[in-house]
Amino acid sequence: MSTGYDTPSSSEAATGLPERITLRTLRRWRREGVVFPCLTAYDATTARWLERSSVPVLLVGDSAAQVILGQPSTLHAPLDFLVTITGAVRRGAPNAFVVGDMPFLSYHASEDDAVRHAGRFMVEGMADAVKLEADASFAGVFARLARAGIPAIAHVGCLPQQVQLHGGHVVAGRTAESARRVVDDARALVDAGAVMVLVEAATPETAEMVVEAVTVPVIGCGAGPACHGQIVVTHDILGLTDWQPSFATSEGRLGSSMQAIVEQWCERARRRELPHDYRMRDAPASGD
Repeated sequence: MSTGYDTPSSSEAATGLPERITLRTLRRWRREGVVFPCLTAYDATTARWLERSSVPVLLVGDSAAQVILGQPSTLHAPLDFLVTITGAVRRGAPNAFVVGDMPFLSYHASEDDAVRHAGRFMVEGMADAVKLEADASFAGVFARLARAGIPAIAHVGCLPQQVQLHGGHVVAGRTAESARRVVDDARALVDAGAVMVLVEAATPETAEMVVEAVTVPVIGCGAGPACHGQIVVTHDILGLTDWQPSFATSEGRLGSSMQAIVEQWCERARRRELPHDYRMRDAPASGD
C-alpha cells in the first residue's frame, strides 16, 4: 500500500512533508486507504515542529480558548484572535494543510457573516479550509461558502459550541436514532458542498456509518478507527494538560520535562551561573 506521501522533494528534508498538502492529496489518501494524522496548532513555533514531524493536517482549533487563553470552554475564542494565529501557523508550517476553526457566533447569525468571516481565514490567515460545527440546518451556509470558493469542513457528532444548550458534552451515536441523525447531518452538509467531515466524540459504529455514507475524507476525533484521518489536541498527547481525554493518550511528559528544565535554570540564575559574554570594547573611564 502507498505511504500516502509524494516523491520526496528538496524541501522535504527540512519540513518532513512534500511540497504542499492539498485537498487533492487528502482525497487521494482516502482512495488509497491511507490514514493521515492531524493535530492542533496555535503558534508558528509549534507548527514548525509538527510539520517537521510530518503531520500533514493542522487545525487551528477554537480549543485555543482553553489551552492558550485559559478560558473554561471553546465559546470564548475571539474571531480576530483565531484569524491571527491561523496566519502564524501557516507561516510556521507552509506545506501543511491548515484548517481555520470558525468560532462561536461567527457564522450562526447569517450566511453573509459566514462568508465574510470564513473569507478572513482564507485571506488573512492563509488557511486551506475552514471548519464549522453544524447540523443539517446549516446546509445553506455550506452552499454559500462553496459558491464563494471557500472549502468548508462539516464538524458533526458532539458539538462543543453547543455545550450550554445540552448542559455538557454529549457522546453522539449511543442510540440508533442518534447515529442516524449524525449520518443524516453529514450527508446533508456534504451534499451542500462540504469538502470533508470531522466526527467528534461518537461511537465507532456511528463514524463507520458516516464513512460509508459520504464520498469525502472523514476525520475522527474520538470516533473510532474507521475514519480516514485522526485528530487530537496536541497539548494532550504531549502531556501538557492536567485533564486527559480518554481518546488522546499522553505520548510523553513534556509538562514535567519543561518544569524540570525551568527549575534548573532558575537555580542557576539564583547562583549567578548564567553565561554573560558581552564585553566592553574599551576600559571604563576612571574617575578623577
